[in-house]
Amino acid sequence: MGGMKWLVFFVIPCISSQVAAQSGFELSKFSATSKTVFLTWTRYPGAESYRISTARTSSPNDTIGFVLFGPNTLMGSISYLSQGVEYIFTVEALDGSQRTLASASTNTTTAPDSMDPIHTIKPKNSKTLIAEFNLKNGVSQYIIRVVNEQGFFREDKVSSSPAEITNLSPYTEYSLSIMAVNSAGRSQPSTTVTGKTVLPPPQFFTSSPTNDSIVVSWAPVDHAVQYTVSMHKFGFNTEIKYNTSDTNLTISGLEAGLLYMIKTSAWDPIGRNGEDSLYKNQTTRPPAPSSVNVSVVLNNTVAGLSVSWDLEKQVYGSLEYHVMSKQNVTCDTTSTSCILPVNCGEMHTIQVIASNEAGPSSPSTPVVFITFPCPPQSLAHAPSSDGNCTLTWNTVPYADKYEAFIKRGDGSEENCNTTNNNCTYRCLCGHTYLMSVLAFNEAGSSPPGKVINYTTVPCCPENVAVSAVSTDTLEITWTASMGAELYETRAADASEVILCNDTAPVCALSDLSCDRAYSVVVTPCNEISGCNRDCKAHTKDTAPCEPTNLQLTLQNSTVGVSWTANNRKANYTVTANGDDGKHICTTSGNSCNITDLPCGSVYEFSVRATSTAGQSLPSYTKSQETEPCCPMNITVNQVTQAMTNVTWSHAKGARSFITSLTSPRGHARCHTQDSHCLMGCITCGTNYSVTMETYSPTGHLSTCTYQGFSSSPCCPSGVKLYRTTDNSFQVYWRSTGSQYSIIAELVGSNNSYNCTALPGQNSCSIDNVQCGDVFHVTVAPLTAEGVKILFCPQRLYSVTCLGSSIGTVIYRGKRSLA
Repeated sequence: MGGMKWLVFFVIPCISSQVAAQSGFELSKFSATSKTVFLTWTRYPGAESYRISTARTSSPNDTIGFVLFGPNTLMGSISYLSQGVEYIFTVEALDGSQRTLASASTNTTTAPDSMDPIHTIKPKNSKTLIAEFNLKNGVSQYIIRVVNEQGFFREDKVSSSPAEITNLSPYTEYSLSIMAVNSAGRSQPSTTVTGKTVLPPPQFFTSSPTNDSIVVSWAPVDHAVQYTVSMHKFGFNTEIKYNTSDTNLTISGLEAGLLYMIKTSAWDPIGRNGEDSLYKNQTTRPPAPSSVNVSVVLNNTVAGLSVSWDLEKQVYGSLEYHVMSKQNVTCDTTSTSCILPVNCGEMHTIQVIASNEAGPSSPSTPVVFITFPCPPQSLAHAPSSDGNCTLTWNTVPYADKYEAFIKRGDGSEENCNTTNNNCTYRCLCGHTYLMSVLAFNEAGSSPPGKVINYTTVPCCPENVAVSAVSTDTLEITWTASMGAELYETRAADASEVILCNDTAPVCALSDLSCDRAYSVVVTPCNEISGCNRDCKAHTKDTAPCEPTNLQLTLQNSTVGVSWTANNRKANYTVTANGDDGKHICTTSGNSCNITDLPCGSVYEFSVRATSTAGQSLPSYTKSQETEPCCPMNITVNQVTQAMTNVTWSHAKGARSFITSLTSPRGHARCHTQDSHCLMGCITCGTNYSVTMETYSPTGHLSTCTYQGFSSSPCCPSGVKLYRTTDNSFQVYWRSTGSQYSIIAELVGSNNSYNCTALPGQNSCSIDNVQCGDVFHVTVAPLTAEGVKILFCPQRLYSVTCLGSSIGTVIYRGKRSLA
């Protein structure tokens, strides 16, 4: 290398004033390049300068150059060294006389020189580039600097060529440079070269819609112009590729139930194939099961359908099978057989589906299977009159024929095969039968059905005798019959039914209706089968009904008796019992008269009916009074002008009386239980007819007529007294217009006066009247016999005196006339 001419020294002043201990004087490398090494040392006390010298490590005593630094400089560099060569550097602390106070040494190597540019860059995948470069001696590793236009910067350390640059962005252009590195440092970057990653793999999905196809679909990849789908069949080395510009692909014509491995890639516009995706496994759907076989099996008397099938070829992976029936019965299994729970009388359309991870296959060809029939229901029996019984049942679906089993209580059996829903067998009264029916078809017989227990009705009793023991009771006797536990004796006519239940062979039917022809039937019964309603009836009549609604009609001394007779044919006897003895009449109708009964008497009437069946009870008794007698004498006496007093003699059988006075000008009446009556509202001067109504205690009436009665003449009204002269008075009244004379009387305490007027006059005069007295003035008519009517009203007048003459006449204390 020779001389010092190549050495270049850099002096870096130390601005630190640290003081280090003498024993701690050290020299160390700060950094190095391929031509320059930067050194740093510690301060040494008393040093006036520092000298750094260097030599190759291979020739440590052959110093090739040195440099001096001032006392305050603690870092310096030596340049123009050879790249990749190891040197020894020594620092000496010098005093003012250039004597060495202390020294320290360190070995270091210069950094490598710049690398040649990367000569090959190619993509490995969408996120990795492979860089190839020339290796350099003396280099421990390399640094590749990666930069893109978006500001991405990264340095990757690599050890050899080719090197992979990973974790890049897909379909992106990068600029790459390389640096060599040894223990001293790194070289300068080489000239950059460019490289671009490829398109990423499509993210795809696969499915198998049918057993011979696979659908591949993926999301679009940016910048892709075409896609490649590659497929391998499991167990084969061949690969089939499909190119498309779409984002999905349907691959048909595949084998059912096999595994296929699929990958995809995308092509960029310049024809580069992008990164391949990972393989994805997809199985095609399995083929439809075939040769489906169905049969009935029994497990502990529980029926089921055994379904088995085949698969035409071997398939990849495990399979599951789903067996289904249109009766909503299913079964899932991994084997090739299955048992479906079933019931009787069902039509099953059965299909099998095979499934793998790709999905279900197409259903197998349907197989129709009819299960064994259900046991017949609604078993019933119907007896007939000729001793035969018919067992009936409801037909059941899918049954081809039926077999009925009939077993009698004494051990005898009878079978009946038929395609109908009934069977006739011989049945006897008083026996018990057990019956059941099975249905059959090609699948077998139905399960055992219901067993019905039928006991025939008991036999009819014999020697039935009916007799009447009273008007409403029949006694019936008979001989006990076979199978009877109870006897129902029934007496019926057109409108009612009387029942008697007893276990003994005798019965009395009471409370029967009268005059009826009863049909009497003894019906034997037992608890199981009920009653035998076909036994013979016996007819018996009851006694006639007692007459009802007894009606009595009184006509003078005759009582008409009528009644309601509901008997078909009967004679009737009427009896009337009274205090004078018994009266009788007889008829076949419903009425009869009893005559010549005295007035004022009471009789008890009853009627009884008689027929060939017997005698009825007597009707209810009804009392009848004959008309009351009239009083022999009646007297009418007038008490006042408007009131009379009527009296009469005793009348047999009469309890109350209504006496009437009747005239064209009005009438008066009174109602009493006495033998007299005070009667008002009589009109004066009137002729009255006199009648009386007598009433018995039960309200019967007799009308009695007597000699007429004439009321007294009417009393004058408007009586007034006027003074005519000193001692005379004129008496005035309103004319009554009658043919009777009128008398006027003044009766005082000391004197009495009167005057008489002819018929039609309305006044008369009285002279020489004494004054100073009080007079009662009466004006009354005189009868034809000249008798004064005594009940005419009086008026009171006071006559005063004026001197020796009559003064004021006062009427009831009021001034009348002076």
